[in-house]
Amino acid sequence: MKKWMHNYIHCGLLGWFLEMIFTAFHAFRKRDLRLPCTTSIWMFPIYGLASLLAPLCRALRGRNFIFRGLVYTGLIFTGEFVTGIWLSKRDLCPWNYERARWNLAKVIRLDYAPCWFITGLLFERLLAESEKDAP
Repeated sequence: MKKWMHNYIHCGLLGWFLEMIFTAFHAFRKRDLRLPCTTSIWMFPIYGLASLLAPLCRALRGRNFIFRGLVYTGLIFTGEFVTGIWLSKRDLCPWNYERARWNLAKVIRLDYAPCWFITGLLFERLLAESEKDAP
């Protein structure tokens, strides 16, 4: 249990950091050099759920990185959809993609697939490093 909590916290923090960088990059594209970034407290536990990928990461070890990245992308989209719908029903969802061309139910943007591909591989790397540190 202690290892899972360690991974949960690290995945939550990595996700938060990546989201801050991503939203600051969007501000930069709009020429806002203050680089404000936005996130929500809800995002920490959502990103923390990536810790549940650890057994899958072990099972996929040795497979092609494209295959692994696609699997992680699908799972991240699934997690984003489920949590987005759950939060939306409670008027708590911090994201709304209704203006995006490639949205599903306002909570998923299919054009973000490359970002989730890379993010999934980063979570895999984080979880693998954590496994190396295990006693």
